[in-house]
Amino acid sequence: MVESIVETILELLGGLKTLPFGKELMVFIISLMPILELRGGLIAAALLNLNPIESYIISIIGNIIPVPFILWFINRILEWMRKGKRLSKVAKWLDKKVEKRKGKIEKYGFWGLVLFVGIPLPGTGAWTGCLIAAVLEMDRKKAFTAAMIGIFMASIIMMLISFGILRNIVG
Repeated sequence: MVESIVETILELLGGLKTLPFGKELMVFIISLMPILELRGGLIAAALLNLNPIESYIISIIGNIIPVPFILWFINRILEWMRKGKRLSKVAKWLDKKVEKRKGKIEKYGFWGLVLFVGIPLPGTGAWTGCLIAAVLEMDRKKAFTAAMIGIFMASIIMMLISFGILRNIVG
């Protein structure tokens, strides 16, 4: 499923291929995105036949950039969104997502957040993990550290999958 989403986004961003470092920019953009994050970025890099090491670094940077913004500002943004008519629906959806997933992080704290971010399963990752950490009012520095450990953990797993198994199937 993630692979088909990544392929669709690669088609949408296809015009970037003509730019110098356009393929790398595509990987970076996908790695910034919620849901896909570095998982999608590394899959895109493998599909674009990019250098694994460069792609690894680009994906990690793209996935890390949103983390401090989520941890420090998402509660204010959600509060503002809840006041609007249209945006309140998005805020309610995010609240439900947090409520559904917060148990594991709440129960295990720091290491729960590391595992939530680090195990690349649907619905997990830095965006959702940091959203939950912020709503639970976890210590931001600890949450940031846990998210970084989780991102590196996920990046190693996805690097093996994307450039190992996936490349052998596709390439």
